[in-house]
Amino acid sequence: MVEFGATVDPVTHDHVIGLAEALRALDIPGVLETVPTFRSLMIHYDPLVLDRRTLVAKIGSVQPRLQSRAKPRNLWTIPCCYERPFGEDLSEVAGIMNLSAEQVVGLHSGATFRAYMYGFAPGFCYLGGLPEKLAISRRPMPRAPHPQNAVLIAGGLSLIGTFSMPTGWWVIGRTPVRLFSPSRSPNFLIEVGDSVRFAPIDKNEFQFLEEKAVAGHSVAGCEKLR
Repeated sequence: MVEFGATVDPVTHDHVIGLAEALRALDIPGVLETVPTFRSLMIHYDPLVLDRRTLVAKIGSVQPRLQSRAKPRNLWTIPCCYERPFGEDLSEVAGIMNLSAEQVVGLHSGATFRAYMYGFAPGFCYLGGLPEKLAISRRPMPRAPHPQNAVLIAGGLSLIGTFSMPTGWWVIGRTPVRLFSPSRSPNFLIEVGDSVRFAPIDKNEFQFLEEKAVAGHSVAGCEKLR
């Protein structure tokens, strides 16, 4: 585990992504996988092929050359329906934050997010960049299971919940996009470090895109940045 800091911020995360990309470019025999988080990089390696001392030395050799600013590879546009019944907590969030529902939607869909990490469950993509006006705390008690592919906010972050489960986050919308699919390559649609925006859609368009997604079509927009 290589740790770069103790906070969730773009500069720290840039170093995490930079090291992951540097190790990928070196293609070191024995390195099996790198797993980025908000502030650290976990490196899975085979100790029968690569010893720890050699791995640490190679990490040390590339760290001084890490770029301070990692440019995202992709800009994703994720369709999101904020209307009821999909945005089931939207009115409550608006009331708590002294905003209108329209303002909540405008702030969320107007932001550009960074995909910081996957965690907790397959495809749960944690997104930083939530506007401060939407920095609502988590619920004091978990709510009933949210629907599959719910768009949530809490604690200064946004999240796409790929599986239905109880949560302390607030459900403000739903997307037809499948971030995780075991039958698709790649299994995870968005790369850690990518940029993400949400595009508001109505219930009719959601149903149309949902049917396409169920049939296996991609319904997310992607602009290559590098």
